[in-house]
Amino acid sequence: MKIAFTTTGDDLSAPLDSRFGRAPKFLIYDIDAGAFTLADNQQNLNAAQGAGIQSAQNIARLGASALVSGHCGPKAFHVLQAAGIKIYYSSAATVKEALELFKAGKLQEASSADVEGHWV
Repeated sequence: MKIAFTTTGDDLSAPLDSRFGRAPKFLIYDIDAGAFTLADNQQNLNAAQGAGIQSAQNIARLGASALVSGHCGPKAFHVLQAAGIKIYYSSAATVKEALELFKAGKLQEASSADVEGHWV
């Protein structure tokens, strides 16, 4: 199972980014392998519109089954949900902390977007 985390850094100790669509990077952690890869999301940082949708499509293309982020807007939420990707919100300080919460079953699956579109 692969889990996508929003981040600004390059490893598990990096901060968990509270934004989804405009997060600079996604850390894709493979639970089965115990390893991760990074995916750049720079193209969506300054997008006038569609950052959430494009980011959601990228997460699906990367094969993630779940997303852990601080927040997610309605359009991105819809695309992720349509792709069968479960969404979890977390206020964890780091990706590692969020991963530990996920593994322990302490993150609740989101049932809806929690911010308006174009949230920064």
